[in-house]
Amino acid sequence: MAEIIVVGEAMERALALLEGGDVVAIPTETVYGLAGDATNGIGVARIFEAKGRPRFNPLIAHVADMAMAERIALFDPLSRKLAETFWPGPLTLVLPQRPGNGIHPLVTAGLDTIALRMPQGFGGDLIARLGRPLAAPSANSSGRISATTAQAVSDDLGGRIRLVVDGGATPVGLESTIVKVEGSEVRLLRPGGIAAGEIELVLGKALLRGIAVGIEAPGMLASHYAPGAAVRLNAQTVDAGEALLAFGNRRVDGWQGAMALLNLSEAGDLREAASNLFAYMQDLDRSGAATIAVEPIPFEGLGEAINDRLSRAAAPRDNIGSET
Repeated sequence: MAEIIVVGEAMERALALLEGGDVVAIPTETVYGLAGDATNGIGVARIFEAKGRPRFNPLIAHVADMAMAERIALFDPLSRKLAETFWPGPLTLVLPQRPGNGIHPLVTAGLDTIALRMPQGFGGDLIARLGRPLAAPSANSSGRISATTAQAVSDDLGGRIRLVVDGGATPVGLESTIVKVEGSEVRLLRPGGIAAGEIELVLGKALLRGIAVGIEAPGMLASHYAPGAAVRLNAQTVDAGEALLAFGNRRVDGWQGAMALLNLSEAGDLREAASNLFAYMQDLDRSGAATIAVEPIPFEGLGEAINDRLSRAAAPRDNIGSET
């Protein structure tokens, strides 16, 4: 079972685990978060693995201060005004990513936007000490109620993680509010710990409601990652002009003729495969191949999530936007 260590004694243990690519359950003002280094693909993959039966939806990246946020994302004036008003606090902003920001693509599900939040208390202190942002969805099994106490986290995830930092009951008790600036308007993507009316008071106008075409945020991925190339799953051969996304140490027939080849994990490690998935798909898409052939990947563990994302990439393009 996971260790439960109170906030005042947990910092060094939490840092050691995060530096080693592991995950830590931490208190925030909203709910407890399952945190991993947002720049470390193995650590981020462990988040999905610990939560169980995941889909690779985008995660919120948590920052310590505005300087860190500016290194990760591009702020427009309205987003900056909201950050200056409500951070640190339970508001998440969806922003364009700054090129070369070091965030692992598994955090953003391969999107060009990123969801950012600045937490209060232990979470903010931990990020500042680590010097890197933390990806941190709610610390609960997929489909379960979000945890607002350390004991609730331990009862649910205690057999899958090594540390729960106990900061007592979370004061807000529900997830952050998520908004995204669209030109001169601001859209509410998810209601949460800051009332829409508070945001509207700062903006001097009403928030837009409903999900606009192309908006993607944690918990509400609007479309799958769709490369320019077609995607062919469970390939048993590689045809002329195809790129190959491989897995494990045995190749399908015709692999020598692939236009490009990348192996998600030579060792057949699903955690490594998950951490490489989005980057490798993007690299193969840039190879010029009309089709990416994908070798079979097991469905157990993180393989379920990997196959889920691949099936969305391979779906007919007129189905983009079907996920809720």
